[in-house]
Amino acid sequence: MSAETFPDGFVFGTATASYQVEGAVAEDGRGESIWDRFSHTPGKIRGGHTGDTACDHYHRFEEDIRLMKELGVTAYRFSIAWPRIVPDGDGAVNQKGLDWYSRLVDRLLESGIQPFATMYHWDLPQSLEDRHGGWRSRKTVEAFGRYADVIVRHLGDRIRHWMTLNEMPCIIYLGHKEGRHAPGAKEPQSVLSRIQHHCLLAHGQGVRAVREFGRGGQVGVVHNPAIYVPLFESADHIEA
Repeated sequence: MSAETFPDGFVFGTATASYQVEGAVAEDGRGESIWDRFSHTPGKIRGGHTGDTACDHYHRFEEDIRLMKELGVTAYRFSIAWPRIVPDGDGAVNQKGLDWYSRLVDRLLESGIQPFATMYHWDLPQSLEDRHGGWRSRKTVEAFGRYADVIVRHLGDRIRHWMTLNEMPCIIYLGHKEGRHAPGAKEPQSVLSRIQHHCLLAHGQGVRAVREFGRGGQVGVVHNPAIYVPLFESADHIEA
């Protein structure tokens, strides 16, 4: 497919997630996340790998932005690490964390790259998991709403595109049913339904934050629903 066949307004970009690229897990006031705890638990990750350093994006973001510019992309989707902004999930705000994302956004805009920010890409503050049960509790929804207010108030003058939660089915099923993602739980359906409800409420809190403080920015969710295709295109198979 040639570039000429893409519709007007099509955005060419690249994307990351905070725990997957940032590193610097114990720098400038960042708190522990459930992925820090999970990846450091023996037997959870093949080879014992962690995100302690990852791509070192925290220290090398200016170099990374230069690479994006060389690639010719015009958008960068990144996620904001909740534990870097509110280390214990629902307490004091870490100004150093806000300042780092502010520098990232400024450098992107200076390079002609539009920032697309995800509020939550799976790295829940471990403190919320320990004290409240994480996404099992309505208190985490309330904490997410306050966190969303903080980041949108601080960055919404420059970020025009927001996403609330990344791939809720992964949070719910991989993290809390199969135990293959953090926090590594295996919950019954009754608890999974409550977690699903709380994730949807948190999405609503993120939307509210952008509508209240986002200076007209757009907001949506990153979803990965299952799509089923019938093996045989007969009426009964399609219906099934």
